[in-house]
Amino acid sequence: MMKVLRMGWFGALLALVMLAPAAGHALENGLARTPPMGWNSWNKYACKGINEAVVRETADAMASNGMKDAGYQYVIVDDCWATGRDAEGNIVVDKDKFPSGIKALADYIHAKGLKFGIYTDAGTMTCAKRPGSIGHEYQDARQYAAWGVDYLKEDWCNTLPGQNSEASYTLMRDALKASGRPILFSICEWGSTKPWLWAGSIGNMWRSTPDIQDCWDCKRDWGGSGVTQILDMMNGLESYAGPGHWNDPDMLEVGNSGLTTTENRAHFSMWALLAAPLLAGNDIEHMSADTKEILLNKEVIAIDQDALGQQGRRVKKTGDLEVWSKQLADGGRAVALLNRSKETAKIDVAWSDIGYPNSVSASVRDLWAKKDVGRKTGGYSAEVPSHGVVMVRVTP
Repeated sequence: MMKVLRMGWFGALLALVMLAPAAGHALENGLARTPPMGWNSWNKYACKGINEAVVRETADAMASNGMKDAGYQYVIVDDCWATGRDAEGNIVVDKDKFPSGIKALADYIHAKGLKFGIYTDAGTMTCAKRPGSIGHEYQDARQYAAWGVDYLKEDWCNTLPGQNSEASYTLMRDALKASGRPILFSICEWGSTKPWLWAGSIGNMWRSTPDIQDCWDCKRDWGGSGVTQILDMMNGLESYAGPGHWNDPDMLEVGNSGLTTTENRAHFSMWALLAAPLLAGNDIEHMSADTKEILLNKEVIAIDQDALGQQGRRVKKTGDLEVWSKQLADGGRAVALLNRSKETAKIDVAWSDIGYPNSVSASVRDLWAKKDVGRKTGGYSAEVPSHGVVMVRVTP
């Protein structure tokens, strides 16, 4: 790797375009045995609003409001924490935003019983034009380890012409391993090169979709997508996910301004059913009671964190009315009745839709009403509000 550092941009380009990842070099860092949970700064604060005070206040809130107890553990600073590199190539922290430095911030978060995450980019610059890691992978990984970083998200902006994503992320994987510190590795190339086909041996999670937008049903010209568009893209990828390696449909928008409470509940339910990383992206310190109730629903979180690690899938679709199912470690199923239409509608699921004989008698528990609805034979049905979900746990 030191040769890559000395070769400059042309050498780095050749290495990342021409070199194939080593065959059989599997990621074995022991991390993310269930989908990671935590908070990421970008959706709410982006570049302009992020600073050390916000991160410390978020960590304080997570440690005291029930989020840590519910399983949220990573506090992740996204883009805009660095300004450049010094004469030795070391990355320079933005002292205006983070006056105490990254090590002190990581120590503060660790003292709260939480873990610390940070962001970089595989190109020459991050998406916000801060320094990227290309040509500095091992140097940066050593710095992250020295700071006490537990989680690294690596983006895919401002890459070189012809730069190979698999080779680039393999290089950072190896650098993180060489750092000597266990660091969860989050790949973020937006699903553009089908990372589910190659990233299982490289990262603990990989973005399978474009950036999420704070909307139910929308698509931006540049590729950003709403909740329902992302759901459609995630369906069919379930065979690639499992303990230690997860499809990532992007961070949560729960508690931001673009979704109704009903839509937020559906959004959170579907991410849990997808065995997705649950990374809150809202103002944790000042969130509403409705938002807190959604993010802290331990029965829904348990579906996401189920030890089997099975990603759910769509098993029935009738127009805008859908049934999704996720197999659970105890032999049961999590089932989401999802109404994408503009009117309240009745949605039915037959036990044969979710892998059981219709003759089976199964107990049904409504995970949002938090009540048992009895034993049912043959199937279950419920009235589901527009843009809403009824989520149940079915146990034969």
